Amino acid sequence: MLKISSKSVEKMMPQDRLYSLRSLNTPNAGKLLARWIMGIGLIFFIVLFLPWQQNIRGNGQVTALSPGNRPQTVETLIAGRIQKWHIQEGQLVKKGDTIAVISEVKEKYFDPQMLTRLREVIKSKENSLNSKDMKAQALRRQIVALKDGLRNKVDQSKAKLEAERVKFANAKNQYERNKTLFEAGNIPLTKFQEIEYKYQGAEADFVNAEIEIDRVQAEYLDKINKAESDLNNTLAEQFETQADIAKLRNDLTNMEIRSEQYFILAPQTGFVVKATQAGIGETIKEGDAVCTIMPQSDDVAVAMYVKAMDVTLISKGRKVRIEFDGFPALQFSGWPSVSVGSFGGIVKVIDYVNSKPGEFRILVVPDPADDAWPKQIRNGSGTQGWVMLDDVPVWYEIWRQLNGFPPSLYEEPLDEYLKENEKEKNSIDTSKK
Repeated sequence: MLKISSKSVEKMMPQDRLYSLRSLNTPNAGKLLARWIMGIGLIFFIVLFLPWQQNIRGNGQVTALSPGNRPQTVETLIAGRIQKWHIQEGQLVKKGDTIAVISEVKEKYFDPQMLTRLREVIKSKENSLNSKDMKAQALRRQIVALKDGLRNKVDQSKAKLEAERVKFANAKNQYERNKTLFEAGNIPLTKFQEIEYKYQGAEADFVNAEIEIDRVQAEYLDKINKAESDLNNTLAEQFETQADIAKLRNDLTNMEIRSEQYFILAPQTGFVVKATQAGIGETIKEGDAVCTIMPQSDDVAVAMYVKAMDVTLISKGRKVRIEFDGFPALQFSGWPSVSVGSFGGIVKVIDYVNSKPGEFRILVVPDPADDAWPKQIRNGSGTQGWVMLDDVPVWYEIWRQLNGFPPSLYEEPLDEYLKENEKEKNSIDTSKK
């Protein structure tokens, strides 16, 4: 084997020392791998500067925007026993259709003729009220007649009193003249006594006439007071009867309404999705659920839950990409334009309080400018959603994710209608200037 001394190597030129390496051929696979690595590195470097749309991710389920179109529990207002079912689970019912019939369980309402008997009692009370009303009218007429009779009697007594006063005055004058004549001896004693007797009789009649006025007034006032007392008693009985009738009518109305509650009706059109009670003969209490109805409506929305740290970045009108369970999709959250199988939405409602610990609920409705949501989705189906924010470079998004920073926010998030109001306000200010 040929040996080369170190001194000989030192004397060689540099190109002579590397000649052996140059003589080696690089494998084609190595060259290809190097090119691939360089190409991938170049592509990755270019990708770092591509725009990436930031987003906020959240999970949720399908619901309805209007509370009236969400699943509703049908409850019974009274206690009872299920007597008959008129529906089956999954059946479409219309508003007002009978779902089930219940029977009474309280002893107070066992009588099947209770409504008829209450009407009969009310009719009797009304007749009694009419009789008391007629009695009150008769007493009023009696009081008016007594007052008229009192005035007539008083007028007659006063006229009689006036006549007796004149008679008494004449008798007194005659008595005084004849007394003077008798004392002078011009008339006999017998004639004077006769005149004196007449004078005393006229005086007695005058006094009796005065007493008669008081007696007449006392007699008629006593009759009037008695009639007014009877009238007040009759009116009091009349008012009590009216109160009894009002109470009976209230009981009758309550019974009529209660009898209607024996028929549990569908509050609106929809599908019966669940019967919460078992079968015939089962006893239920007031407020117990009988079944659940899913309203038949095209009103659909997605209730999506996002973290509390992200809800401040969301505003009404933001675009959302949604992926429904059961529908295959390939979602690129940062590049929604190349996503496949997802559907567009718009943020409609943002809750002001948290729905779950650390999470807020937002309601998303279909985007009219995007593809329509599938008709096959059902209320309660699971969803995944991405609320789309602003564009940033890919390298910035990677750096943000590695550091755990929230998405970037370049301006205060305003609702769409607030933005329109701001534009209108600015245009008005500009026109004024």
